[in-house]
Amino acid sequence: MKGNGGRLRLLDILRGFAILGTLGTNIWIFAHLGDLNYIFTFAENGWWASFQDFIRMFVLFLVNGKLLGLLTIMFGAGLEMKYRQSLRKGQPWPGLYIWASIILMAEGLIHFILVMEYDILMSYGFTAIITAFIIKGGDRAIRMAMRLIGGLHGAVILLILGFGIYLGIMGAHLSLGDMQGTALLYKDGSWLQQVAYRLENFMVLRLEVVLVVPMNIFLFLLGIRMMRSGFFAADEEGTKKRKKLLQIGLYAGIPLNLLLFVPGGYFELPVRYLFAPILSLGYIGLIAKLVEASEKAWLWSKLEQVGKMSLSCYVLQNILSSFIFYGWGLGLGGKVDSAAIVLIWLAICSFQIIFASIWLRIFKYGPMESARKFTLDLIGK
Repeated sequence: MKGNGGRLRLLDILRGFAILGTLGTNIWIFAHLGDLNYIFTFAENGWWASFQDFIRMFVLFLVNGKLLGLLTIMFGAGLEMKYRQSLRKGQPWPGLYIWASIILMAEGLIHFILVMEYDILMSYGFTAIITAFIIKGGDRAIRMAMRLIGGLHGAVILLILGFGIYLGIMGAHLSLGDMQGTALLYKDGSWLQQVAYRLENFMVLRLEVVLVVPMNIFLFLLGIRMMRSGFFAADEEGTKKRKKLLQIGLYAGIPLNLLLFVPGGYFELPVRYLFAPILSLGYIGLIAKLVEASEKAWLWSKLEQVGKMSLSCYVLQNILSSFIFYGWGLGLGGKVDSAAIVLIWLAICSFQIIFASIWLRIFKYGPMESARKFTLDLIGK
């Protein structure tokens, strides 16, 4: 499954699938004007309240945390390919890759300020710098870091789960509080007012970036180890390993992620930050199996194009969603039901597939990818 220029086609397909899938989570934040309660299962917005609520939670069961986990693993796999390229060329490591990560953080900061407060690029850039130094220590350093960081992250999330269950037994109700102020801002506020809001609340809105760094490091390293172990190899051994990933997703990932439907929201954090990546592995196995069964299918080539310009598509989908739902644009936020939101998500995905396909017929790289390459070439000189 080799693509042009020595690229691994499966990685591009998975990356494209993950990018479009992350919008499946973010679309609910846009559609409900920044109210995070709509991506959780707290009582006032529980899946049992109506059929529309069930649609929302079913989609979130499929994508929330899973596609972001998949994207993070793919980022780690891409980091490993950059590392190998550096070794082949005899270049120092991490060297120029540090600059690439700093640029990614800067792009994330701009994206955060101008477009969306839940940007992931800043976190990825910061994580990439840490991971780049870890892999320099070899496989032993990677294994030790995964055990230490993964164990710490898992312990913290399980501790939070235990505390949440305790609060539930004591009669407390989990809630993110009233977010009507935020909803009004995105409904009636100007774009400049929204920019000012993100800047004024920078530390609070970037809190998740800090909290997910241990998980991101673990998943980056997992992607690196999977690359080194041949999970993405286009041979029989790679096929066998990917089959195991599918089994992990079916027999462990699905049951653990079904805990999302337990009323009260007590399993929200464990599902998103601990169990979701297990289902991400299942998605890798499933997509790989489908690709192998019909390698020339139209969908795979289109997802591959999106994957090749994943950065551009990630930013584009958030700009489009902002325009569609926020008051300074079409103002559909808070006015459409869950079924309509799903259709809008699919429409944006279709547009991105068409956009990526046309763009890459004319240019070698996506617009943001081209800007990054130009900047790195300047620094390299």
